Amino acid sequence: MKLFAFGIGYSVEAYLRGHANDWTQMAGTVRSAEKASRLAKSIRNLEAFAFGGEGAEPGLIERLKEADALLISVPPRGHDLVLARFAAEIANSNVARIVYLSTIGVYGGDDGGWVDETTPPAGRIERARARIAAENEWLALARPDRRVFVLRLAGIYGVGRNALVNLRDGTAKRIVRSGQVFNRIHTDDIAQAISACFATSHIGGVFNVCDDEPAPPQDVVAYGAVLLSVPPPPEIPFEQADLSPMARSFWASNKRVSNRKLKQELGIKLRYPTYREGLAALRQTLGADESMAN
Repeated sequence: MKLFAFGIGYSVEAYLRGHANDWTQMAGTVRSAEKASRLAKSIRNLEAFAFGGEGAEPGLIERLKEADALLISVPPRGHDLVLARFAAEIANSNVARIVYLSTIGVYGGDDGGWVDETTPPAGRIERARARIAAENEWLALARPDRRVFVLRLAGIYGVGRNALVNLRDGTAKRIVRSGQVFNRIHTDDIAQAISACFATSHIGGVFNVCDDEPAPPQDVVAYGAVLLSVPPPPEIPFEQADLSPMARSFWASNKRVSNRKLKQELGIKLRYPTYREGLAALRQTLGADESMAN
């Protein structure tokens, strides 16, 4: 079986490193030739190509045509960059499985209530509208011999990107906003969900990939401080926090996301059902090689 991955970023790289033995051939795209070279040397059986949304390097089309499965994590920039360039090649290919990595940000929500896959996407901001449109374009490629899965990911953390690293580096902030919660997901559990989509007999569709416990962000930082035996940073009221416009847009969304469908229909048992298990495991990796986070 041969895999082609559009967008080998943090989460997809973690998947490829952990599941290289699942594929006889792996190829994919990154933004720069420098990263393509690094990944090709560090991940067995991977051929990486630079792709920024325009032309394609020699060999990319050939590997794409050979693929049995696609994994896509390239975010839209007003439109889906992958389909804008490769829609015809993908539609006419022999690809039998497609997994598109999206975000729970498509739901919106500001009252802290529960949402699941039956909740209509909100699309209140342009970024969310573009993401919803991209999801629908990928889902439209499904056919009897091709299953398409959309995985809506919660806030991603893992080796090199977590509250422990921020505490160690002195960049952690304990911002407090009454009633605010976020879901999270460890890269190991994202990889587990991706792997299940490539193996399952399920017909496909949309799945939330998130942990069991939506939690206040300040609690995560405080728990990390306990694990490191350091004082937690002082609490900062949300109104006084120095946040970028992008960060403030994330905080405008306040919801609890259900992962029931992921567990029941794909049979996923999370390795890290809450941030506590995830951070405790990551405590063992702190100070180790964190090149994946770059």
